[in-house]
Amino acid sequence: MCGILGGSNPKWDYQKGISCMKHRGPDGMKVCPLEDFTLAFARLAIMDLSDNGMQPMFSEDYRIGIVFNGEIYGYQKLRNRLMKKGYRFHSTSDTEVILNAYQEWGEKFIAHVDGMFAIAIYDKRDSTVRLFRDRLGIKPLYYFYDGKNFGFSSELKGILNMCNTVSFTVDNTAVYDFLHYLYIPDPKTYYKNIYKILPGHRMIFSIHDRRIVKDSSYWRLDVNGIQGARRRQSDLADELKELVKESVEEQMVADVPVGTFLSGGVDSSIVTYEGYRVNPQLETFSVGFYDSRYNELEYAEELVDRYQLNKNSRIFGRNTFERYYTQMKVWYDEPFADTSAFPTFLVSEMAKDKVAVALTGDGADEVFGGYDRYQFLRKRREKSVSLFGFRKDDLAVLLKQMVPATLIRDKELRERLGIDKDYDALWAFRRYYFKDLPPITRLQYLDLKTYLPGDILTKVDRASMAVSLETRVPMLSRKLVEFSFSLTEEERCPKGVQKGLLKKAYEEEIGKKLLYRPKQGFGIPMHKVFGDEISCQEHILEDIWGM
Repeated sequence: MCGILGGSNPKWDYQKGISCMKHRGPDGMKVCPLEDFTLAFARLAIMDLSDNGMQPMFSEDYRIGIVFNGEIYGYQKLRNRLMKKGYRFHSTSDTEVILNAYQEWGEKFIAHVDGMFAIAIYDKRDSTVRLFRDRLGIKPLYYFYDGKNFGFSSELKGILNMCNTVSFTVDNTAVYDFLHYLYIPDPKTYYKNIYKILPGHRMIFSIHDRRIVKDSSYWRLDVNGIQGARRRQSDLADELKELVKESVEEQMVADVPVGTFLSGGVDSSIVTYEGYRVNPQLETFSVGFYDSRYNELEYAEELVDRYQLNKNSRIFGRNTFERYYTQMKVWYDEPFADTSAFPTFLVSEMAKDKVAVALTGDGADEVFGGYDRYQFLRKRREKSVSLFGFRKDDLAVLLKQMVPATLIRDKELRERLGIDKDYDALWAFRRYYFKDLPPITRLQYLDLKTYLPGDILTKVDRASMAVSLETRVPMLSRKLVEFSFSLTEEERCPKGVQKGLLKKAYEEEIGKKLLYRPKQGFGIPMHKVFGDEISCQEHILEDIWGM
């Protein structure tokens, strides 16, 4: 896990840009000016702690350079394959594996890797910089382009500090989106001319021509549109269990201590159990809440006691919230209003005292069907009635995902921000909405493409990297995601049980009491903090962003 940065303008302040992301890489920093481009890197040493693992990393002829943020799962197999082809390695890092894979297969190397990553490859041979973001958007990757100058960074603050010749202005449509979604959907950011690389996308910038010559997807998720079960549940549960086991084992690989976030929910409990199988001395980190309605600590403790795990826990109180609230602008760089960010900060701080890597259960709800809103559709008869291009019942669910208070005041907000009356408030959903899919699968896929990268994964990345902690998400391995979406709805959620197949697979190891209790989530009681006068996101805009 690291901070990466680069740009085409020789006048930019690359040292300032990378220095402001020291929290992403406190173990070393390097700025490398090349003939026509500059690469910069801040290192958090996880694999190959020696100097051999430092970046930027270059090919032997120095014509190809790479900076890379993330982890490649099971990269040792790919390394051995490349060695058989004659490639030499000077480190044990996954970065060098990517570098040699690119030399062997060009852009097609991306088909050979699974992981969480933001990759930038400088290729002097054709005067290009290629950017790749992982398939699910686990790792962030921003870019700036004004029609002439180009730059990229792991965080917005990297670009804002690097581009010392640019005056940035706020994109009011992004502010409007934030008020409705609680986050700013990809590819937008808070600022004009700064964007997010979409998950599963590649971008090619021609240094010579000063233009973006390609921005396209490199991965297509095949989604099953068939209704009804086809395979035995026990066989599917066994297959799923093996895939989860494999994913956790791969993501436990590190040259530093690894632990798990244990909320007490289904997903983190499963990840923790599989982590325990790899390391019986596993450190677990849990957060409890002063309000019992939000507190799952007792369930986390049940699993800890069952397997005699190392327990680390704290209670999230009002004073804790106030401390983190003032830091929102520092760590997120743009408006963000998921309240579970605050306990995520706390558990990250706690974990950093003992480990450098923590596994989480994030992503399982989107992949295996864990949200209550999915079941709303299952209980209703499919209707062909369409409103604004969506099925009527789907639209009802989607509007509930947005912020009711801002929807009611939509006209007022448009006037306040200067938003055109024809602006489509539902654009972020519309891109990934496919009517032909079964009802639950439709929303799962939509969440996978929008809510997951825009909210959930952003929250975890910024909160953990604020304290230089790497987090990994085993439930989002490529194999697991593709397996789940290959299933029918009945196979994935038998008899309508949320994450039913996943729960079935771990009944013996986790216990039915924990697996089948009502879902609680990981939020805090915001009504006690702010009251009910205006929404949380409006407080954030006023208190933190001065709008």
